[in-house]
Formats: sequence, C-alpha cells, structure tokens
Amino acid sequence: MNEHPQLPGVFGIALLGVLQVLVWGGSFFLMAVMADPIIKDTGWASQWVYGALSLSILVSALLAPAVSRLIARQGGRAVLASSGAGVAIGLFLMAGATSLPLFLLAWAVIGVGMALGLYEALFACLGAVYGERASRAITGITLISGFATTICWPVVALIIEHIGWRSTCMAYGLMLLVVVAPLYLRLLPRGAVSSVRGKSATAVDVELDTRVYWLLTLIFALGAVIMTAMSVQLISLLQGQGYSLAAAIGLSALLGPSQVGSRVLQVFSGKRHPIWTTLISVGLVAIGLFVVTLAPVLTALGLLLYGAGNGLRAIVRGLLPLALMSPTQYVLLMGRMARPSLIGQAATPLVGGYLLHTVGAVGVLAGLSALALLNVLLVGTLLVLIKKTSD
Repeated sequence: MNEHPQLPGVFGIALLGVLQVLVWGGSFFLMAVMADPIIKDTGWASQWVYGALSLSILVSALLAPAVSRLIARQGGRAVLASSGAGVAIGLFLMAGATSLPLFLLAWAVIGVGMALGLYEALFACLGAVYGERASRAITGITLISGFATTICWPVVALIIEHIGWRSTCMAYGLMLLVVVAPLYLRLLPRGAVSSVRGKSATAVDVELDTRVYWLLTLIFALGAVIMTAMSVQLISLLQGQGYSLAAAIGLSALLGPSQVGSRVLQVFSGKRHPIWTTLISVGLVAIGLFVVTLAPVLTALGLLLYGAGNGLRAIVRGLLPLALMSPTQYVLLMGRMARPSLIGQAATPLVGGYLLHTVGAVGVLAGLSALALLNVLLVGTLLVLIKKTSD
C-alpha cells in the first residue's frame, strides 16, 4: 500500500458522508418512522418492536472491538464495503418476518451491519489509512451525515405510505446492496497502515495513559446516553412540560438545523486542538438542557443550544481520540471505547421510559442535566491532564 495515500477530495468526502446517511437511515434511524406501521400491521407490542432496535445496538456494541481488530489486521475497506450487505440482509429478513422471533433476528443481523459500517468503523479505517490527516475527512463526513434524519425520515415515510413497510424494507435493502460496496471499494485505498498490523490491544494499552482512555470512554458514553434519551423521548418530555403535541414536534424540528449549523461553523473554525471543541460541545449541551429544565418558556433557545452541542459531539468522537492517540492506538481502541456508549444507548430507551413514568418529565430532564454537567467536569479534567502532559 502507498505509505502516504492521498485523502479523498471534497467530492469523495461528500460521497462517504452520503454512504453514512444511507446506512444510518436503514438501521439506527429506521425505527422512528417504521415502528408505527409495523405495530399496526402485526399487532406486536410496541415495547418489543422498539426493543428490537435496542437489540441491534447491543449486538453492535458486542462486535465493536472485534471490528476494530479486523480493521487493524486487514484494513477497513472490505469491512465497510460489507456493511451495506449486512444491513440489507437484515432488512430482507424483516420484510419477510411473520413472527416476532424472526423480526428480532432481523434486527440482530442489522446490528452486525451497524458494527461494520457506522462511525466507529469508518473513523478507525480513516485513522489507520491517513493518521492525523483524517481529521478533515471526519469533519466533512459528519457534516454530510448530519442530514441523515432530514433526508431519510420523510423519504422512507413517503415510500411506506405508497408500498407498505415490508416492500420498503426490500427496496431499501436492494439500494444498499447496489450502492454501498461499490462506492466504498472505489473511495477507500487497499490495505492498512503497516504500523498497526501485528500490534495487540494489550501492547497498545501499555503505551496509552489509562486516565486518558477512561476519561474519553466516559465522556463519549455520557454523551451517547444523553443524545439517545433526547432522541427517543424529546416529544414526550416537552409534552410533560406543558406543550401540545404539535408544539413539541415543532420545537423538536429545531435540533436538525442547529446540529448541522454547528458542524458548518466547525469546518470554518480553523485549526485548534479538539479538546476545545469538546469543551464547547459538552458546555452547550449542559446549558441547553438546564434552560429547557429550568425555564420552559425558553425551550426553543435551550434546544438550539443543545442541538449545536450535540452536532459537535459526532465530530469530536472522531477527532479527539485521533489527537490524543497514535494511529495504532486509535484503530485498535476505537471499537473497545465505543462499547460502553453503545450499551448505554441500548439501555437508555428502557431506563428512560421507566424514569419518565416514575419521576416525570421534569425529573428526567433534571437527571439529563446532571449527566451533562458531569460531562463538563470530565472534559475539564481531561483538559487539565492534557496541559500537564504537554508542559
């Protein structure tokens, strides 16, 4: 392999972002628009239908470290190319599912595709191939992929309305088969960085400051839990604050533009250490949640601030570890670091639903605000540690 492969150009980065939109839209974000038609058609209990998504996230969490090791040994090109087929097979199984166990199996297979093709796998691949130069590609990809729900939700909902959810699964799966593998094979170079091959995760652990590893893992896990809770329960939380359903939906729509807007600003913000972007991200999330919790009349402002911070979260997930680790550490540990985040995401809908029922919307928002404040403190601790190390 070329020792210094050329980064994809603007068009190539945009295509990688589009591939992320397609895979996210056919997996993690799919249930938001497909659950209701499935429940109405099959009569399956809603907790089982939504629980299928938690199952897929859990499968992805369990596989994430193994996928990182696979990328370290063989490079991420084939791994990412296979992700579309993994999700597609799950969608085909879902389309033909006439029983709940088969439906759950379909989502377990989709979880395999998610492990092979979502952010952690792509970031590990880019880090292996390009090292620190991958930061520009990661920023551009997350900017494009920020439109995943904006594009996929209305399109999938429209298709379901015309041909039903089962045929939509078939059509989406066929699209993934046709598009994902050829584009990844075209855009990503062959092989892996030679310095990564042959390294064991144990050897990498010795090289990496364990304080940095655990701080990064906790910061990302808390951010993932907060994001998942807000994504799943925001409308219910706002209704608990006294807003009508229509008003809650309207306010929720502020998140997308604010997330993409903060990523656009990041593109033009110049070079700075990603720890500062991380501090801005968790700070905006905390301030936004406190505003929503303590001043419901300013909910729109609070959601704009939260959305801007959450938009930066996807970027720092890729850039901060890349700045603090060698390429070897980055590739081998990204999957292991992602496991607590994914397990937290899998559990959040169940735990969040229980807490909403027992302590109410204000209690849930207060808990999320406390977690956000804790994340600010963790990032502050990491910042101090970085400064001491660099002095």
